[in-house]
Amino acid sequence: MAANNPLLQSKWKYLLLAVLLILLFLLSLFTLSPSMRSEFAFASQQKADEVNQPPADSNEKAKQKQEEPEQKEPNRPEHKHRAFMERSRERERMVTGQIKARRVSDPNVLNAMLAVPRHAFVRPGDLARAYADHPLPIGLGQTISQPYIVGYMTEALKLRPDFKVLEIGTGSGYQAAVCAEIAREVYTIEIIEELAKSARERLKELGYPNVFVKAADGYFGWPQKGPFDAIIVTCVAGFVPPPLVEQLKPDGIMVTPLGSPFGPQRLVLITKDQKGEVRSKSLLSVRFVPMRGAITEGQEQLKK
Repeated sequence: MAANNPLLQSKWKYLLLAVLLILLFLLSLFTLSPSMRSEFAFASQQKADEVNQPPADSNEKAKQKQEEPEQKEPNRPEHKHRAFMERSRERERMVTGQIKARRVSDPNVLNAMLAVPRHAFVRPGDLARAYADHPLPIGLGQTISQPYIVGYMTEALKLRPDFKVLEIGTGSGYQAAVCAEIAREVYTIEIIEELAKSARERLKELGYPNVFVKAADGYFGWPQKGPFDAIIVTCVAGFVPPPLVEQLKPDGIMVTPLGSPFGPQRLVLITKDQKGEVRSKSLLSVRFVPMRGAITEGQEQLKK
């Protein structure tokens, strides 16, 4: 039997001691409090998240984009109907000789009248005179205004692309179409239901999604869609209907003929300031068909 080796015994003691220390260290890791373990885990996860984060400014922009409502593009005239390609030379002569020559100079107005096919708004029997320098009958005692007057009144409104416009007296829809070439939306009222229906169909066929037609008494305006940046009245009355003044925005403009259906008439520019104060200015002599409906009762009361 071999004798015990002291050196070998010493090596085993050190080995056992090392194993014991390792076991004690592992045991201490498992006995850490749950809060300490979660802190370690959270710190590790946070570090990983920071690595995956986009730059702070990009993240902020993305957040702002989500919070801001999307701005929808306004509906604009489509100009796809064949009428827009027809008789363009006649429209050029009309704009140059009848409108521009009389000092209507707003490029938006001139371009609008170059674009709108006036011949699509007259009766078949008047097609040859569609671009003549005078008003034309459209039936039921109503007319389509002289091209110059349409251009003059439109320029007086000082329309902008973000404007919402109210028109009283739709007629054939021509004036509404001209305004719709410039403004964001046009709301137009016609008291004669047959004319309102035909104008609505015509404007839809031509591709004017930003014109809205209603058969009603224009005296009361369209309060559900107001207030309006601009109001244009294409029929004459002895006074301005109060509802129209109420529906005009501060800093808004209204253009309307005032006077007697059988006597002198003046085109009048009406403005309202930020305080609600209304001012008027006479522009030029005109001739329009009379406003119908409640305005008649109001005028009778004024005579008493």
